[in-house]
Amino acid sequence: MATDLLDYIAQQAREPGTRVPPISELSETLGISPSKLREQLEVARALEIVEVRPKTGIRTREISYLPPLRLGLLSVLAQDPSRFEEVRALRTTLEAAYWIEAVGLLEPSDLDRLEGLIAQAWEKLRGTPIQIPHAEHKALHLTIFSRLPNLLVRALLEAYWEAYEAIGLSLYADYAYLHEVWTYHETMVRAIRGGDPEAGLRALVRHTGLLRARPGTAREGSSPAIPASNRKGDLG
Repeated sequence: MATDLLDYIAQQAREPGTRVPPISELSETLGISPSKLREQLEVARALEIVEVRPKTGIRTREISYLPPLRLGLLSVLAQDPSRFEEVRALRTTLEAAYWIEAVGLLEPSDLDRLEGLIAQAWEKLRGTPIQIPHAEHKALHLTIFSRLPNLLVRALLEAYWEAYEAIGLSLYADYAYLHEVWTYHETMVRAIRGGDPEAGLRALVRHTGLLRARPGTAREGSSPAIPASNRKGDLG
């Protein structure tokens, strides 16, 4: 069975850092050929359940939701990129549902970081050449939800950004659109700093709705699109 090794780890080597017997020993214990075990070991490594090092051998890792989520999402999107809409809808729902709890857990240092990201983004957008502040956008959203105790929600939100990047959403560079997005970000962060999470939530909901209707080219009558040669990232 493809899960023999995973079952063994779940039953016999649950704690992170536990040494897993070498392939030759596992082969005898589980009654599986070494070649089959090596295939299963690669699956366990891809899921980041184990790590393999020359001197320490096979050891279990602290298990995270993110690796299997990432693998699954990227595999699905590789076959059908249009299913990113499902990922987008889930992310939008999660952020709105957990916003109040998330912002209530933020520390003063987190608020300083958010304001720093806002400043960096505006600097990129107002610079010459203009740069698209995708890294700042991703960091801003993940920072807001970074103290949630629900690790599954945090992993889903992080997986969203990996899917977003993998799908190639770097084609939209309308400057007016970018300006609108970062104005919403500024409103969200100002509301958090001011102790008004409900106002921040309203701005979040309006902001996340932009992705659904985002333009493929510069809108008629809008500011010129940022040249492809100047693109350093994207938003979403």
